[in-house]
Amino acid sequence: MEFNDKEPKNSILYWSKRLYQKGMSPATSGNISIKTQDGILISASGTCLNDMDENDIVLIDYNGNVKEGSKKPSSEKIMHSEIYTRRDDINAIIHCHCPVITAFAVASVPIKKPILPDFALLYDEIPLVPYFCPSSIELALKVGEIFEKNDVALLKNHGIVLGDTSLQNAFYKLELIRTYAEAYFGAEVLGGAKALSKKAVNEIKKLYRK
Repeated sequence: MEFNDKEPKNSILYWSKRLYQKGMSPATSGNISIKTQDGILISASGTCLNDMDENDIVLIDYNGNVKEGSKKPSSEKIMHSEIYTRRDDINAIIHCHCPVITAFAVASVPIKKPILPDFALLYDEIPLVPYFCPSSIELALKVGEIFEKNDVALLKNHGIVLGDTSLQNAFYKLELIRTYAEAYFGAEVLGGAKALSKKAVNEIKKLYRK
């Protein structure tokens, strides 16, 4: 499939397959959406992201009601809606259960140690949302609250959710976070992950501003 980010359904199908093929959304886990003028396009419930076609994409309004499509939308539809409602600048959302990232959520460990320049540039810390039942209103509201000041969150004993201006940008940030997680665990095996100094982090941020 060719990538066309200007056609929302095509974009959802393309990045859904990338998520699955990169091992970040195993089996039928995870969900993905794009905000449009007509509402929210979101993956259907119980769908393997690798096997999706256009019939597995549902158009909903901001209350989670189906406007177009024959299938049931993702059970996390309210979480997506809460993020979009609170953040006008977010146009696309990925929620997945990438194992190496989810390990931090299972261990209740925030991702924050500045061990890689790219991560240190983008994030001081990825906040950890307390555990709520998946697909619950309580989870959706808490994630929405976190997203008022963040574009990514770890969900305790659950997974990760992040938003950006496009699915492409969201996916690239997700890959960066996965790289961080893999490097962290590898470094721990080799004797411990060593953080960059505050001076080094400041130099990275200064270089970016230039």
